[in-house]
Amino acid sequence: MVSIFLLIIIGLSGGLAVGSGFVAFLTVLGIVPRLAHLTKTVKLLTAYEFAIVFGAISGVWFSLGDPSFGLSNGVLILVGLACGIFIGMLAAALAEVLNVFPILAKRIGMKQTIHWLLWAIVLGKTVGSLYHWIFFVP
Repeated sequence: MVSIFLLIIIGLSGGLAVGSGFVAFLTVLGIVPRLAHLTKTVKLLTAYEFAIVFGAISGVWFSLGDPSFGLSNGVLILVGLACGIFIGMLAAALAEVLNVFPILAKRIGMKQTIHWLLWAIVLGKTVGSLYHWIFFVP
């Protein structure tokens, strides 16, 4: 009984630590407003915030069990595409907030074509997410 209680306390403490770090990361760097500004959808800022909270809660919920949805490959492709687009846009917003792109573009000699670098990263994240969802999730 004591070991179960101790496990509950450790799990809650770890969850609070990771959750606090995630919220601090999003808040301090202004990732969500920057993502909304990049996509020109500032009016949907509240929807982005609810999506992040819902995604975090559902991710925790699904990680506690072994859910099986039985979705077809077509649906998985759409879900993977949506996840890839979101992750790519989030990575783009984070990189832009931290001014990584200008420094990287200058160092590799692509300062004039920085938009190609951005698209390469976004498409790479999208393809990676699709690969994960198609081959590892079913």
